Amino acid sequence: MSPTKYDASSIEVLEGLEAVRKRPGMYIGGTGSGGLTHLLWEIIDNGVDEAAAGHCDLIEVYFHPDGSYEVADNGRGIPIDLKDGAKTALEVVFTELHAGGKFGNKAYGASGGLHGVGASVVNALSRRLVVDVNRKGATHRLEFFERVAGHTAANGRFRPSHKLEKVGKVPRTRTGTRVRFWPDTDIFDPEARIEYAEVRERLSQVCFLVPGLKIRLTDRRGAKVQSEEFKSSGGLVDYVEHLSNGTEPVTGVIRLQGEGEFTEKVPVDGKLTEVTRHCVIDVALRWTAGFDTRIVSFVNTIPTTDGGTHVSGFERALTFSVNDAVRSADPRKLRKLKDKAKAQKEDVQEGLVAVVRAIVPEPQFRGQTKRELGTPDVQKIAYDVVKRTMGDWLEGRAKGSRKNQVRGVLDKVSEAILNRVATRQALETRRKAASLGSAGLPDKLADCRVHPGGELLLVEGDSAAGPAKSGRDSNWQAVLPLRGKVVNAAKGTRKAVLDNAEATALFTAVGAGSGPEFDISAARYQRLILLADADVDGSHIRCLLLTLVYHYMRPMLTEGRVFAAQPPTHSFTVGQEKIYVYSEDEKDALMADLESRNRRYRLTRFKGLGEMDVAELAETTLNPETRVLRRITLDDAKAADKAFTTMMGNAVEPRRQFIIRHSDAYGHALDI
Repeated sequence: MSPTKYDASSIEVLEGLEAVRKRPGMYIGGTGSGGLTHLLWEIIDNGVDEAAAGHCDLIEVYFHPDGSYEVADNGRGIPIDLKDGAKTALEVVFTELHAGGKFGNKAYGASGGLHGVGASVVNALSRRLVVDVNRKGATHRLEFFERVAGHTAANGRFRPSHKLEKVGKVPRTRTGTRVRFWPDTDIFDPEARIEYAEVRERLSQVCFLVPGLKIRLTDRRGAKVQSEEFKSSGGLVDYVEHLSNGTEPVTGVIRLQGEGEFTEKVPVDGKLTEVTRHCVIDVALRWTAGFDTRIVSFVNTIPTTDGGTHVSGFERALTFSVNDAVRSADPRKLRKLKDKAKAQKEDVQEGLVAVVRAIVPEPQFRGQTKRELGTPDVQKIAYDVVKRTMGDWLEGRAKGSRKNQVRGVLDKVSEAILNRVATRQALETRRKAASLGSAGLPDKLADCRVHPGGELLLVEGDSAAGPAKSGRDSNWQAVLPLRGKVVNAAKGTRKAVLDNAEATALFTAVGAGSGPEFDISAARYQRLILLADADVDGSHIRCLLLTLVYHYMRPMLTEGRVFAAQPPTHSFTVGQEKIYVYSEDEKDALMADLESRNRRYRLTRFKGLGEMDVAELAETTLNPETRVLRRITLDDAKAADKAFTTMMGNAVEPRRQFIIRHSDAYGHALDI
C-alpha cells in the first residue's frame, strides 16, 4: 500500500552513525563478505598510512575464534587529548563521520584513508569495539558498546563514559594503536566471512608498497593456528617479480618514475580555494612470453581494482611509446599491412605484467570503497611520465635498457598485430561465407547433401580426387582436394595460416571459424576424414593437416570427430578374389602363406591413391562397411605438433639432437 501523506513530517534526518547503519552499502559496498572484509581494510589502512608516513614498521592482524578481528600497529597512536568538550580526539575519530588526521596534509602527506569515515564506519557496524592507544608511557583504553563510548567493569557491566581508562604502563618511547571489533551480525548476511587467503594476498601487496614494513597475520579461528609474516625490501620491482614468477621473461623489470603538479579547488574554512597538488607516478613492468595481461594499480597504499585516471594515463602512454618504437624499427613482417600496422592497447599489453602507483594528496575516489581513482589531472601526469621514461627505455637511453630486450618487445608486439589482423580477416571471411551461403564455399569442394551429419574427405592431390568423387556417396560424403602445400601451423603465424589457400579452403568448407573463434556447433560436417597415400609423403601431409586441426580446430579432436583413412599398400588377386594388405609385414606373411599352398597370385603395389580405380578406392577407403579408419586423439595431435616443432620449428638445437639420437636407426651414422 503506497503512503497517502507526504509533508514535512515525512522527511527523516539520520544523525551520526545511524546513517551508516541505515545504508551500509554506501560506505562498505554491501553486507556480504566483501563489505565485512572492507571493515578490516579500513583499520589496516590506518596502520599502513602510518607506515607510509615513516612512523610505523610493524602491523599485526588477528582473526579470533569469537568472531572478532584485531589490528595493531606501532605508529604514533591516535591522539588522546580532548577535542570536543569532554570528548577526546580518540572518541571523535570513532564516532564522528568525516573526522580524522588526513585532511589538509597536516598529519599525512598522502594516505589511503581520505574521507575520514573509516574508523567511525567500523564502529557503526560493530556490536562492540575496543581501542587501546600507547602514548605518554601508558596504554589508554576506550570501549564502544553499540556505538556508545564507555568501559566494561569487572562484573561485566558496561558503563557509558567519555573518559579514557589507563590499563597498563609502557615505555614512553613505545607508541601505537590496537583496535579489536566484533561485527554486528544483525547487519551482515549470515554467510558473510572474511577469508584468510584474501587478506593474505592484500597484506602481501601492502609490503611491496611500503618497503621495510613487516606485517604479521594470525588466524586463530580453526583447530590449528595459521600465522605468516610478510616483508619486502625491493618495493614494486619485487612485486612484478612475484606476479611474473613462473613465466618466461621477455624483459627484465622496467622502472618508470616521475612526478608533476596540478591545481584544484578545495574547501578551506568554508571557501573554495585553489591549492597546488604534488603527484608522484611509480611504475614497474615487464613483458613475458605469455599472452595474459596483469595490471595491478594503487593510489597511495589503496588498491584500485577498477583502475582510474592513473591507469588510463599509463595505458595511453605505453601504447603511444611502443607504437612509436615499432614505427621507427619498421619490421619487415609488418610492411605488407601498411596502414594496419599500428599497435592497439591489447597488442602492447599482451604478456604484460605491471604495477602502477600514483602517490597524491587527497585523491578523488569514485565511491567510498575507493576502487577507482577519479582525479582528472593525474591522468595527464601519468601519461607524461610514462611516455618520457618508456620512450627512453625503448631508445636505449635508460638505465638497464638492453637491445635484445627492446627487440624482444617489438617482435612480440609485431606478432600480436599480425595475429589480431589475421583474426579480424578470418572473422570477415567467415561472415562473408555465411552471407553468401553455398556460393561462398570453395570451388574445388564437392559438397554433400546432408548437413551436419555428413563427413568431409580431405584428399591428397587431384589424381585421387577424381576417383574419390566418383566412388563416394554424395548424399553424406563431401570431398575437398588439397592441391597445394598445407601451411605448417606449428611454425607459421596466424596471418600465414589464413593466407594459405588450402587452410582457408578447409576453414570455409567446415564453416565454424578457426582458432579461438572456432564454434563446433556451427560445423557443417560431423567428421573429418584425412585421406592420404600410405607413404612418407602421405604421412607428411597427414601430420601437416593434423597440426593445423590441433591449433585451429581443436574441438573437433577433443570430441573425437577426426579420423585418418588407412589405404592399403598392396593388393593380391587370387583367382576371382582380391585381398588387400596394409603393411609390408602383412604382404610378406600373405605371400609366404600363398606360396606354401602353391596358390598363384598377382601382386599389385599402390604407390598412391591415384593409382586405384573407383571400385578399389570405394571399397578400401570410402565404404563404411569395408574401409579401415583410425580415430585421431588429442594425444596423437600433440605428438604430431611436437614432432613438427622439433623438426620444422625455429629452434635448431632440438632438431640437431633428434637427428644425432636417431641416425643409427636409419642406417646413417654421423661423424660428429
